[in-house]
Amino acid sequence: MATKSVLRLLESSGKIKQTNFPVVSLTVRKYSSEVPDKVTHTGQKFEEHDYRLVRFVDRPKHVNPNWAITYISKVPAIPIKGRIVACDGGGGPLGHPKVYINLDKPDENPCGYCGLHFYKEDDH
Repeated sequence: MATKSVLRLLESSGKIKQTNFPVVSLTVRKYSSEVPDKVTHTGQKFEEHDYRLVRFVDRPKHVNPNWAITYISKVPAIPIKGRIVACDGGGGPLGHPKVYINLDKPDENPCGYCGLHFYKEDDH
């Protein structure tokens, strides 16, 4: 309202005919509850009136169905002849800190960072 009175005052003065005031419009929209809320791999699901749904105005929440844990579980376990294996996630800048995994347990032993599974291969 104050900007309209300022514009009228400036136009009536005759000195300034064009003003460069930014136009701000605020539109309040309701989150569309018609689209079902997708659950993420961490189990995140918002309630209907959660304030965080404002991020998804006029569009559904995009959830990537290709979860890394699904793909890493498809990688076969890696046989190791020794009792200990060092895993660095592939090394380089895309890897993770080097961890040592004890393979004395008879089952597959996963890496805590990348999820690769290792098992001790029998030598006899």
